[in-house]
Amino acid sequence: MGPKPRRETPAVDIGGVKVGGGRPIVVQSMTNTDTADVVATVNQVAELARAGSELVRVTVNTREAAAAVPEIVEKLEKLGVRVPLIGDFHYNGHILLTEYPECAQALAKYRINPGNVDIGKKTDDNFRRMIEVALHYGRPVRIGVNWGSLDQSLLTRLMDENSRRPDPRPAAEVVLEAMVVSALESAAAAERYGLGHDRIVLSAKVSGVQELIHVYRELARRCDYPLHLGLTEAGMGAKGIVASTAALAVLLQEGIGDTIRVSLTPRPGGDRTEEVRISQQILQSMGLRSFLPQVTACPGCGRTTSTFFQQMAEEIEAYLRRRMPEWRKTFPGVEELQVAVMGCVVNGPGESKHADIGISLPGTFEEPKAPVYVDGRLYTTLRGDRIVAEFIQILEDYVRTRYASRAAPTGVR
Repeated sequence: MGPKPRRETPAVDIGGVKVGGGRPIVVQSMTNTDTADVVATVNQVAELARAGSELVRVTVNTREAAAAVPEIVEKLEKLGVRVPLIGDFHYNGHILLTEYPECAQALAKYRINPGNVDIGKKTDDNFRRMIEVALHYGRPVRIGVNWGSLDQSLLTRLMDENSRRPDPRPAAEVVLEAMVVSALESAAAAERYGLGHDRIVLSAKVSGVQELIHVYRELARRCDYPLHLGLTEAGMGAKGIVASTAALAVLLQEGIGDTIRVSLTPRPGGDRTEEVRISQQILQSMGLRSFLPQVTACPGCGRTTSTFFQQMAEEIEAYLRRRMPEWRKTFPGVEELQVAVMGCVVNGPGESKHADIGISLPGTFEEPKAPVYVDGRLYTTLRGDRIVAEFIQILEDYVRTRYASRAAPTGVR
């Protein structure tokens, strides 16, 4: 039971973060600030990193943005934020990386879109120049194809070839094939220009769930490069979360994917770090990584007396998030903790027994008591108006007792 074994790939080192090679699947995100605005970009990168983004991508589209990158990295280091920064280049990356060597050196990886790096040219001179810069500074690249900016000359070539077939495929299938071919041919070209096989990550992003699954299955079948997963332009709110989860879960279950991003459209003034938490939750729900103790809570029904159990579940989740920065340092493994907050006697005791620690609150017409279970056994029964505070204290004691033994003794590293 569980996901298939991950496909074997080289491990690509991105500023000290290893992607592929059997390493844990890496969570990444991207800023939406003007990169030339150093303060705004530093603040958002720091927020994303503190939320758990292990790689952060920034747009490098102008000379001002390229000039700002070294200062951004310097200020992040002064804040103690050492997340690798990835430069996202389109159209003019060969110019910016050449004219601003400090930018090229400060970035941990370059993202190249083969659909627009040599747009309108019959050669791949611009692409080759970016690879030469990557070689000079020892940087890996992500060759990132996107169906919204697909190489039109390649697509035309494949469409022409398809039209000459005795049984032409639908045009939509040819587009997806063009994405796969674009990624693979670009990777082969990068290697011809000297870039190591272990310096390349591929992606081929679309905004349709079934199309994404198809493209990545094909990439996984035809190459062993690490793959960056993500549904491009996923959308806002529930639509973006559900679509991204539906696509990524299928691929991850099949052992495909080495790093992921959930490309949510935030509401105006919304929290950019939401996409990081969603990525983490996808991986944790599938049992691929653990980031934060999980709270199981029932949805509520006519048996539940009030919203008290909902409020308690919310309070417990907020408490766990607040405590995790300290717990993570002190209590290794605490991110795997399972907590249950249930609203009535039907499933409450059972779910509480399955969790590491759980509480079953009284429902309609039930006796006003709340049994607490620890490691599958009844530990105590709480009553009165201090149930939340008392349960939190039991939770604190449990974490200290169970996970303290895993921590390294003082002075031992």
